[in-house]
Amino acid sequence: MPIDRSLGRNVQFYDATSPGDALGGLIQNGSVTEANFLEMLGILLIRETPIRVQKRGTGHIVTSTNNQLGLGEYDIYCDSQIQVNNEPWVFRLISHNVSGRDGAFMTGIRARDGRCVISGLVNRAIRIARGNWTGFEAAHIFPLEKEDPVWIQGNFDRWITDMDDTNESKINSFQNGMLLRSDIHQMFDQYMISVNPNDNYKIVVFDDDIQGLDGRVLDPVCRDPNNVHHVSDELLRWHFRQSVLANMRGAGEPIFEHDFSSGDMIGVISREKYGKERLEMEVAARLRGFGNV
Repeated sequence: MPIDRSLGRNVQFYDATSPGDALGGLIQNGSVTEANFLEMLGILLIRETPIRVQKRGTGHIVTSTNNQLGLGEYDIYCDSQIQVNNEPWVFRLISHNVSGRDGAFMTGIRARDGRCVISGLVNRAIRIARGNWTGFEAAHIFPLEKEDPVWIQGNFDRWITDMDDTNESKINSFQNGMLLRSDIHQMFDQYMISVNPNDNYKIVVFDDDIQGLDGRVLDPVCRDPNNVHHVSDELLRWHFRQSVLANMRGAGEPIFEHDFSSGDMIGVISREKYGKERLEMEVAARLRGFGNV
């Protein structure tokens, strides 16, 4: 059964004209500032005139400052109608054995980063010499399984600058990847953790931060502007936007099950929201592998 992202929220926000119905919320682990909150609302809400965000109980007006966002409920005032953005959420596979991964992608990401760029855990030189990368995985920022049609039709290639123009997709560019610890890779694929390049590459955890990652800064090794293969800011912005939509809009999107202890993977997936789409993605990912043999 998919996990409910809305459980445990300690910040909720409402249309002031309908104060009983929450438009959404988030789990504040401490890193979200008032400026960040306004940026997130800018992603989530569609309106024609500016908004004023006021905390219930105190009347405090949220402004674009680096002050930590307080816990509680917030009312949003606007002279025009407020609508929640219905932009589609791009869900993705959470399996790490997706067929079709480019070997050059994995090798290049390992060579560029050499560490988990979110936690800072470095793979020791002696382990690298032995070819031991256990616990580290090369993660795609934009999901490989969404190459066709989303990546291609959305012209995401335009954000890749380290590959010559060809007839092939650039989804396996090093600019679309980061080296992550295996467990953090899973969180990243579920949009439970992301990076905000608009705020000095701050890491935001959208779930309970049991590992103390919230508020860290993305390691500079993967974003060195002097390295032609540096991670793409635009792709990081895309992932952060998806994370806001997945975690803060309404009740949030489902977090998919991945530990199929009963052995009935197809049965479990078919009962999930987006089950049909996920089954199609699982099959397509495996067929991709046959095409790369």
